[in-house]
Amino acid sequence: MEAYIKNLFSEVRDVIDTLPLDEIAKAIHYIQATYENDGRIYIFGNGGSLALATHWVSDFNKTVFSHNLKSHPRRFQAIRVPTTEEEMSAWANDEGYEMVFLGPLQNYLRESDCIIAISSSGNSQNIIKAVEFACKNHVPVIGLSGFDGGKLNQLADAKVFVRTDAGRYDIVEGIHGVILHMIIKYFQDYFDHVGGKDAS
Repeated sequence: MEAYIKNLFSEVRDVIDTLPLDEIAKAIHYIQATYENDGRIYIFGNGGSLALATHWVSDFNKTVFSHNLKSHPRRFQAIRVPTTEEEMSAWANDEGYEMVFLGPLQNYLRESDCIIAISSSGNSQNIIKAVEFACKNHVPVIGLSGFDGGKLNQLADAKVFVRTDAGRYDIVEGIHGVILHMIIKYFQDYFDHVGGKDAS
């Protein structure tokens, strides 16, 4: 049993060592620019990736400025798409599941915004349709993908690619979660020190 656990953790460490740090930094820059332009961050995914998106919005909107809420009246606007399960089921039932992300984005998206698309395979059609719409409208795309990256990794402006064998959702989703938490921590540290030291 201990050997099994050790081997799995070793796999995870090996994948982390291949992460594209420059692309993660690029993703952070896009989020920073969105904040400075008073834009919104729309995030979405399927299954476990939807759970990551929902968790990230909850943490990001609350935690980044938690140490100094009064000194930062303007905060991030991170929104999970769709915002409710009712809206998701309505789009899926009436227009097809491929529209569950694109449909809401067509209502909201502006050039000052950015999107975070999460897909382990990088090939989910509802993800790709939404990403193509963002690209067409000159909205920056942060793509969190896994396996071989799929089409999402090709289309994204910031290619946060967790390279694994196909089907390794356990590793991909776990590392996506770590990256999303790291982004929260970065901005929390940045705004804690923005009046003094440069967070880099």
